[in-house]
Amino acid sequence: MSSKFRILDCTLRDGGYYTNWDFNKDLVEDYCKAMEVLPIEYVEIGYRSISLDGYLGEYFYCPEYVMKRLKSFMPSKKLVIILDEKNIRPEHLNDLLEPCKPYISMVRMAIDPKNFERAIILAKGVKAMGFDVAFNVMYMSNWKENSTFLDLLEGLEDTIDYFYMVDSFGGVLPEDVKEIIELVKSKTNVPLGFHGHDNLEMALINTLTAVENDCVLVDGTITGMGRGAGNLRTELLLTYLNSKNILNFDFTKLSAVVNDFELLKNKYKWGTNLPYMFSGAFSLPQKQVMEWVGMNRYPIGNIVNALNNQKEAIQDNIKLPLLEGKEDFDTAIILGGGPSAKSHSIAIQKLAANHSKLCLIHAGARNACTYLDVSNKQYFALVGFESEKLLKTIGEDFSKLKETCVYPPFPRHMGTIIPDKIKTLSVELETINFTNASSDSPLVIGIQIALDLGIKNIFLAGFDGYDTAIDNTQFVLAQENQNIINDALKIKDVSILSITPTKYKKLKVTSIYSII
Repeated sequence: MSSKFRILDCTLRDGGYYTNWDFNKDLVEDYCKAMEVLPIEYVEIGYRSISLDGYLGEYFYCPEYVMKRLKSFMPSKKLVIILDEKNIRPEHLNDLLEPCKPYISMVRMAIDPKNFERAIILAKGVKAMGFDVAFNVMYMSNWKENSTFLDLLEGLEDTIDYFYMVDSFGGVLPEDVKEIIELVKSKTNVPLGFHGHDNLEMALINTLTAVENDCVLVDGTITGMGRGAGNLRTELLLTYLNSKNILNFDFTKLSAVVNDFELLKNKYKWGTNLPYMFSGAFSLPQKQVMEWVGMNRYPIGNIVNALNNQKEAIQDNIKLPLLEGKEDFDTAIILGGGPSAKSHSIAIQKLAANHSKLCLIHAGARNACTYLDVSNKQYFALVGFESEKLLKTIGEDFSKLKETCVYPPFPRHMGTIIPDKIKTLSVELETINFTNASSDSPLVIGIQIALDLGIKNIFLAGFDGYDTAIDNTQFVLAQENQNIINDALKIKDVSILSITPTKYKKLKVTSIYSII
């Protein structure tokens, strides 16, 4: 294998998909000092971007002080930033790139093939400012079916310095790498690069294949930290090259920075799994899989089912009867999964027993056993793997289950898998019409059940909220619940109160003990 190729590490840029582009300053300093002594020529430190909606952190915008600081830690390295072409136009370049000139050697551009012509115009503006330019062209696994954009490479040798093939879905195999390299080489003499994702755990062999077929620049990230299943692990590539006497370096420095990022990996859990493998094998979008896995609402089986439905162009696996709104109820207690739904269960059951026109609506399956013997009509709002959890929770008491299991409206974006034991008890909502905050939250389904039943008085119990020390998943769920509650409180002629303690804002609280 030739030793003429070079390595680019893009941990801070690609890893930012897990941290929202915020990293601990000491971690970044240690990372930079390791990069400085390792045989890595380029270090991509993040994005440069115009202002976008929502919070995106320090390494998404890379203000000048960040570039200056990182260059001071890595004076011998060629620093790189990347522009997301879909957001950047030529008129943005001066403001974005002029501050980069003292620190940045190369500007990469993330490009959707359908925007290739537009990207060329942008690249000419970047090149005119004195930077090396690299095209990072996405969706490599689809190029053999649609390669017409590659015809536009003719004559760009003076505009772009590297043409990167990006295996966005992590689904190409070594023979695909060879074929696509030959295809690209038939169109241009621009030096080639390769960026591999690891959905099928092929990132290393694909990268080595790319090098053997004349790629001169390849990417990696420490511990593979990167979007979805992640990338080629920089430490794996370096270790392999060391074993072949191609590169020599200090393993102590490498192991120290790897250890730092392994701690992050324990928290964010990047790396491949069955959903990422499936999406890679069939070139399905990674962003959605990352959201599904990160929410921890859906089991692997549901995620794979949803991906298979996408592959087969199926809307959903099953259409259920609609929930009928003919019941004579005036009050509903919606039971959340918080501890207060169990700790105050005796009082809640007393309230139910004294009110024949009251129904219980379970936002999930957690408290099924606690209320199994309540004679009032009960409904279960089920999403994700709640149906399986319901059966597991009830266990041998399944014969007592006479309740209605209610699912989101058809089609459900995750598809639907319903255990045979509860199919005859299962119905679906016709629509979610009071909020756009979610279509498959147990809370949103629970409130919609109450509305469809014509209920005007809704009590919430077990929606405790979270303490300040919460992880990212809990934060997302808490924010989703808050948005649902905010919209529910706007519903005309419907009263919504919490009868147990809650940390959710705007939600009025009355004590369960004051009304029994």
